[in-house]
Amino acid sequence: MSSVLELTRELVSIASHEDETAAGDFIEAWLRRETDSDVIRDAVGNVIARTGTGGETLALVGHHDVVEPAPTQLAAGADENTGEATYVLEERDGRLYGRGTADMKGAVAAAMLAFRDAEVDAPSSGPADDTESAGEFAFASFVGEEVGGVGARHAIDEGFAPEYAVVGEGSTGYSSPGVTDVAVAHKGRRGSTITASGERAHASEVGAGTNAIYRATDAVAVVRNLEIPALEVAGERLEGSLTVTEIEGGTAMNVVPDHCELTIDERTVPGERAALERVESIEGVAWTVDQDLPPMRCGDEAFAEAVLEAADAAQSGSPELVTKPHATDAGWLARAGTDCVICGAAEPGEAHTADESVSIEALERCRETYRRVAEGWL
Repeated sequence: MSSVLELTRELVSIASHEDETAAGDFIEAWLRRETDSDVIRDAVGNVIARTGTGGETLALVGHHDVVEPAPTQLAAGADENTGEATYVLEERDGRLYGRGTADMKGAVAAAMLAFRDAEVDAPSSGPADDTESAGEFAFASFVGEEVGGVGARHAIDEGFAPEYAVVGEGSTGYSSPGVTDVAVAHKGRRGSTITASGERAHASEVGAGTNAIYRATDAVAVVRNLEIPALEVAGERLEGSLTVTEIEGGTAMNVVPDHCELTIDERTVPGERAALERVESIEGVAWTVDQDLPPMRCGDEAFAEAVLEAADAAQSGSPELVTKPHATDAGWLARAGTDCVICGAAEPGEAHTADESVSIEALERCRETYRRVAEGWL
């Protein structure tokens, strides 16, 4: 019986910042060996396993891609058996250090074990059993979460549509240090570009041209005066934000510029969006959306409370329903109609850092939480 620490070690050691194939191979092989579920590997590399039939579906969801490691996180030389790059792993003071420990291979390992154990422990029903099936239980680990939800979007397009999902992104330390909470909403991110066009002229004859930078600054004034949506969720105020992050324009000191671009970072909340389209009321100004990662809000209070109850039973602390500032694959699932909550071992500030780590106790807690959720479902 693998421990969550052992499985996390194995999974984290596999490099997956440029190519998730080897990590997906490991997950797929493990599920085929350790479970009797129906396991598929789709065209983009997602690994999805299902057990049970009929009724609604509950899924444990994660991703096995990671961001590029810091030089100190990448092991010198390749694995002697596979020839693949590997990551440095270090265990100290009750934590496991390495790229992907927090975001989010530790939670994927916990979900794999909970999925296996729930399948083993689930009561069997023979032909003579006329009770209604409890439903389907699924596990999914996606690729491409760090680059816009590539895997989640593909899976959804191919029919992956669980009614409920527990997404194992970080929710530890939100209500109080060391407590693994249950997030019922998170922000999204919309990145966009404002393009201002004008007419070039020599700067000695300002009136002969139209200054694109002036039009762009008029657009900035509009952006700064837009109302930013916010809402109350789980007793917290979830606020969006909107800011200009880059500007580029002009060709020379003595030329009236005919082109200027602004980039906008917008954090969105479920419901309304900031009315950025209003900048197009300015002559010569256009607005385009470059990326739109959707926000998430769980619409089923009973499901959220059931997961909270499982999390409470799995730890000595007192977890709460909270909100999360970061976009995750839960947003894509929620957009497709899945009621999602987020429950995972990572703490704020751990993901994507040069000394990324995860609490081993939190990993055990997540495994137990997922097991309890599955047990209640099956």
